[in-house]
Amino acid sequence: AVAPVGGPQPLEWKFSQVFGERTAGEEIQDVDIISAIEFNRTGDHLATGDRGGRVVLFERTDTQDHVGHRRDLEKMDYPINRHPLFRYKTEFQSHEPEFDYLKSLEIEEKINKIRWCQSAYGALSLLSTNDKTIKFWKVQEKQVKKVCDLNVDSTKSMGNDPIVGSSISTSSKQYMANGGCTSNDFSLLSGGLPSLRLPMVTTLETNLMARCRRIYSHAHDYHINSISNNSDGETFISADDLRINLWNLEISNQSFNIVDVKPANMEDLTEVITSAEFHPIHCNMLAYSSSKGSIRLIDMRQSALCDTHSKLFEEQEAPGSRSFFTDIIASISDIKFAKDGRHILSRDYLTLKLWDINMDSGPVATFQVHEYLRPKLCDLYENDSIFDKFECCLSGDGLRVATGSYSNLFRVFGCSEGSKEATTLEANKNPMRRQGLTASRPSRSLGSPSGVVRRGMRFTLFLESKKFEMF
Repeated sequence: AVAPVGGPQPLEWKFSQVFGERTAGEEIQDVDIISAIEFNRTGDHLATGDRGGRVVLFERTDTQDHVGHRRDLEKMDYPINRHPLFRYKTEFQSHEPEFDYLKSLEIEEKINKIRWCQSAYGALSLLSTNDKTIKFWKVQEKQVKKVCDLNVDSTKSMGNDPIVGSSISTSSKQYMANGGCTSNDFSLLSGGLPSLRLPMVTTLETNLMARCRRIYSHAHDYHINSISNNSDGETFISADDLRINLWNLEISNQSFNIVDVKPANMEDLTEVITSAEFHPIHCNMLAYSSSKGSIRLIDMRQSALCDTHSKLFEEQEAPGSRSFFTDIIASISDIKFAKDGRHILSRDYLTLKLWDINMDSGPVATFQVHEYLRPKLCDLYENDSIFDKFECCLSGDGLRVATGSYSNLFRVFGCSEGSKEATTLEANKNPMRRQGLTASRPSRSLGSPSGVVRRGMRFTLFLESKKFEMF
């Protein structure tokens, strides 16, 4: 994207909405803590998954009373000043707790990732996964129908004499062999018999129904950390620590292992896969990150097993900068492609990095998320905070990036050339309120994927005042 002269103007952030705000004194149940969240491609629907294995859907309602699609409205000359409003749509139980008897391992129902799929015939489709099993869900409206007794006025049918007392006589009819009759006069039906009663099917109400169309299981020995839809609309990938599998949406009993980093001897293991994502445009390309701070771009046209990468993106260490914590904080927890597929955004513990896929010598930009924690890495290591994982995202126009931090904060940075925008927002009703930063480790459930802080069944939605659903 080409930045306007002087760079884009800083965003004006306003509080928009809170979902599931808890009441005073209400205790947080572990199963209610949100573990995954995802907007669909148009921004009209929002899906959340929690540790109890449930998926809750919200839909945007402020655009439903206007004729035309929101994309058409955005192309008009005047800005859209409607305040975005989402409401609860439906929820369903996606996963249940399981037990692997062969490995004596409990499998949690917690939802790790949610990804929206292409919709068809008015139905919403999405993928959800826990540690071991991926499910393909279809949510659509179903009409509840009932068969009524009559389709005519009952008073008309009862106005005729009953058949028993009817004056109709059949003695004058001429009958033939095999029960035939020479008379073609069928007017007796309308003259003396009750009116014909036909059942009628009517629609009483319309309900939203969630149906599991496919279950993709038994393909991962380790915990699934990523799923990603392909731009072809037919396939998707799932990744665990050591392998990436390619699936067809319509085939649940077979997958193809396209990346395998498991060594012959597990003692030789030096890095694991942390995140994987398909290219948004080219269906043959995908990227995955590792715990050593590297990103590999692979082309599935080269070979069936993508052991070799097309490009490797990693930052060279500065001389004398290596320490005990270098490898730990370099681990990439999340990667995202820009909408145009030209750039990749990565998040490690302390920084965001923006990479150009045509330049593998180093990142084109580095953003410090919470640099104030660098002197306290020893304390963070002692309480395991240094292993916390954060996600990241890019704006649709590619001019800004965002990620989460601690203390209910998330950071937004301008990434256009010459931009110095760096905004810190707090996930509450007063987003511009400044507060003292703290290095104390909160609960792991308070990580901030996609710039949203979860706390129980509560998360805060922020939308830029001019371009809704920016992220």
